[in-house]
Amino acid sequence: MNQAVRNPAAGGIEDVFRRAVALSRAAEPSLAERRDRLARLRALVVENETRFDEVISADFGNRSRTETLIAETLFVLAEIKHATKNLGRWMAPKHVVTELQYFPAKNKLLPQPLGVVGIIAPWNYPLQLTLAPAVAAIAAGNRVMIKPSELVPRFSALLQKLIAEKFDDTEVTVTGIDGDISERFAALPFDHLIFTGSTRVGRLVAEAAGRNLTPVTLELGGKSPAIIDRSADINEAAERIVYGKLMNAGQTCIAPDYVLIAHGNMDEFVARANSAVARMFGTSPDNKDYTSIVSDKHYARLESLVQDAAARGGKIVQPASADNPAWKAQRKFPPTFISGATTDMKVMQEEIFGPILPVFACDTTEAAIAHINANDRPLALYWFGKDDAARDQVLARTVSGGVTINDCLFHFVQANQPMGGVGASGTGAYHGEWGFRTLSKMKPVFYRSPFNRLADLYPPYGSRIARLIKLLRFMS
Repeated sequence: MNQAVRNPAAGGIEDVFRRAVALSRAAEPSLAERRDRLARLRALVVENETRFDEVISADFGNRSRTETLIAETLFVLAEIKHATKNLGRWMAPKHVVTELQYFPAKNKLLPQPLGVVGIIAPWNYPLQLTLAPAVAAIAAGNRVMIKPSELVPRFSALLQKLIAEKFDDTEVTVTGIDGDISERFAALPFDHLIFTGSTRVGRLVAEAAGRNLTPVTLELGGKSPAIIDRSADINEAAERIVYGKLMNAGQTCIAPDYVLIAHGNMDEFVARANSAVARMFGTSPDNKDYTSIVSDKHYARLESLVQDAAARGGKIVQPASADNPAWKAQRKFPPTFISGATTDMKVMQEEIFGPILPVFACDTTEAAIAHINANDRPLALYWFGKDDAARDQVLARTVSGGVTINDCLFHFVQANQPMGGVGASGTGAYHGEWGFRTLSKMKPVFYRSPFNRLADLYPPYGSRIARLIKLLRFMS
């Protein structure tokens, strides 16, 4: 599957959008209809698991089949199962406490679909980060339009074909990736727009959405630190950080981006981490469990980061140079540690998004907190150690999208926890009920009782109103 992914022909995406809007305003899908759409989405994934695996691997050059299964296929299926199981409860009106002065009236929150939700998907986890937001949108009763990434054309073409076979284009549609589709898509006046990608592009998407006052959920990235406290088991921390870093060859928005560790423990950490790399992935680029970098452009950017770090005095530890023909031919970037990283290195100034791990000397918890707070708020933060007081100090004095303690990545897969960034790492959240809430209008409704007189504050004002105001003042 390598054909071009073309945009809807009949009037283009604007026509599909107009029809979807009209239908979304005409009727709200029932619980049964939403469950049916989720069931069709689940069937699409289950029936085409091998095909998705093949096209994603082909788009990357090599993508670990096990990582695709764990991080994409099973994740999406779990999201669908969780939403299907809990959807009836999520959709039910929520009773809200009514203040005494308005008794015996009542308040309720009625969840309603927003309408049409747009999803601009990334390339790094194309199945997961395309369909997980779609699950939330469908569960909330919305119609969905998806713009996939041009960096994974085989996957995008397959998804477009399969969605068209399972769904009417006003239920769920996948656009093409050719021409000016990105700009046209972002310019549509969606009822909500979800974007996953870089902070730089996120700003452009937010700007385009702002012209329509379209609310956005931005899942971005940034430099997510891993703090190794003096109380940590360095061998355990090294192994878990290596796993979190090298999944998908570091092309993960919540991957640990750099390590903060006491200067005296730096060499031991790098040695332990290097040994963990050898155990997990070996030292050959032929290992199918190790994923390729998605494009030559991305590979060259990673090379330049390492070269800059070396020129600025960083100690480079890797099984082979990035320009080694055996690695470069497969676009597999050697796992790389930069010992003694400094703030003037480019690798410490921008999100890496690859298998490079700078190790930065930071001798105290106070210094680690100061370093993190001097920069943009990260999408994720990881802390390793046994000192509860030091852990709680970091949690209390730093702000990040999410945290995993004594491991990496696992906060992301908690179905009952929200996933979202803060500041430059994103805005808004989804997953499970949080996604349902984000993509619903929680409409407050006040049901007045005929026995309540405190709402009768109509003019002409006089002594009666004065008595009511006196009572309201007392009850307030």
